[in-house]
Amino acid sequence: MSSVKFIAAAACSFFLVLQGLNTAHAQTDYPARTITMIVPFAAGGPTDIVGRIVADSMSRTLGQQIVIENVIGAGGTTAATRAMRAAPDGYTIILGHMGTHAAAVALYPKLAYNPTTDFAPIGMVAGMPVLVLARKDLAARNLGEFISYAKEHVDELTMAHAGVGSVSYVTCELFNSILGLKPKLISYQGTGPAMNALVLGRVDYMCDQAVSVVPQVLPGNVKVFLVATPTRNPALPDVPTAKEAGLPKFQASAWNALFAPKSTPQPIIARLNAALVTALDDQTVRARLLELGSDIPDLAGRSPEALAALVKSEIAKWTPILTPTEGTN
Repeated sequence: MSSVKFIAAAACSFFLVLQGLNTAHAQTDYPARTITMIVPFAAGGPTDIVGRIVADSMSRTLGQQIVIENVIGAGGTTAATRAMRAAPDGYTIILGHMGTHAAAVALYPKLAYNPTTDFAPIGMVAGMPVLVLARKDLAARNLGEFISYAKEHVDELTMAHAGVGSVSYVTCELFNSILGLKPKLISYQGTGPAMNALVLGRVDYMCDQAVSVVPQVLPGNVKVFLVATPTRNPALPDVPTAKEAGLPKFQASAWNALFAPKSTPQPIIARLNAALVTALDDQTVRARLLELGSDIPDLAGRSPEALAALVKSEIAKWTPILTPTEGTN
């Protein structure tokens, strides 16, 4: 080997070693600055509420602030695409959910990301029971009366949702398909605006997660017909299950979970997961989530491996239900 080649090879080796040391040092010092948690919907919606509760606790554990960035559009897939393309350094994470990381595969044929390969799972945050609710002045007191109303007002029935691919859209599509309903779909930039429209009586009904439903039910701002889970929700004990209401086939539960871009170093994923586990064990956090009707995963259910398995199973569940889809109206 010539001296020139030897020097070049040595310099290259030195650079690689230095790069490795810098990377290891960065991982050891992580986090050294503010972390951004992307929330795929507008402020005030269930995903945003859960994200802020958990981020506050994780910030204290990590010693660095986690700031929320609400990125709206395309049922949460705009935010997920942005998170997927972020630097894999642990300073950009996303609070994904059943829509962005499962249902979107069927709903968006040209989806820019693959939920199973383009993200590093961090951990499950919370399960979200889904409820069917209506404007408070709708002429129906229960599911049976709502079905009768829907059939009598076929051309007038309206349903709010937070965008194609959102939990509110996906779960209500299942609800509609079981009952044969074809309402006019009204899209909003997030569950918060959709709920606001329902409270104001601008739409007839919607499906939503307990986190955003509970605050509206207690003061009587909306009517609730059922919760789509096998057992009643402790936060709303008077609301019947789907089976009790007469619709046993309608079973739907959403979830929120944290993800990082793929190739994020494992020590960083482990650090974020540990902070999440600590947050979900915090009594204040648990109380707030439970008051909002959330289901908190056990320790085994919070692992990155458990989340990876959940994503795969959810894609397998929702793809046949949502494919092929009819155009929105």
